[in-house]
Amino acid sequence: MSRSTEPTSRASSSDCRSCGGCVDRRGFLRTGLGIAGVAALASMLPSALSATPIRWTASLGTTADRRVRYPIPESDGVEVDRGNEVILVRQGTRVMAFALSCPHQRSMLRWREDDGIFQCTKHRSEYDPTGVYQKGRATRNMDRLAIGLEAGEVVIDPSVTFHSDDDPEGWAAASVELP
Repeated sequence: MSRSTEPTSRASSSDCRSCGGCVDRRGFLRTGLGIAGVAALASMLPSALSATPIRWTASLGTTADRRVRYPIPESDGVEVDRGNEVILVRQGTRVMAFALSCPHQRSMLRWREDDGIFQCTKHRSEYDPTGVYQKGRATRNMDRLAIGLEAGEVVIDPSVTFHSDDDPEGWAAASVELP
C-alpha cells in the first residue's frame, strides 16, 4: 500500500472549485466594494425621515368647504390623520399631503419607520417619503392632495387629488414651501 506525501488537511484545487465555499481574491474584493457602494448610497438617502417616529395627529377643524386645517409640522417626519384619511409629510421646508389609501386598490397605507417607506397593507406596494412609487402592484405614485398655507396653518382639501399619471405637473406642484 502506498502512502500520499501530501497532508490530508489540504484540499486539491479541483476540490475547491467543486464546493464553491472558497472565495478568490478577486471575488473578495468585488464583494467588499459592492458592500461599500451600498453603504455609501444608503448614507445619501433621506435618513431624517426614517429616524423620525410617526406622529398621530388630529385636524384643527374643517371649513365650510370641507378643507382640513393642521398646525405646521414642527420637524421632519410623517403625521397621519386617520379620521380625515390624510398623511402629512415634512421634509426640510417642504410639506406634502397624501391620501391615506393606496392608489392601486384603495387599501390603507402605513409608514414603515425603520425602512423609511410607505407600504400598502394589501399588496405591499412601496413608496418613498415623497410619494414616489418604488415597487409592487401599484402603477403610479401616491395620490397627493391640494395643499396651501393660511394664517400659519397647513390647509388641505381632501376632495382635490392629483394623480401622477393623469396630471404630472399638478402632482409635482402639490406641496408648499414653509417660510
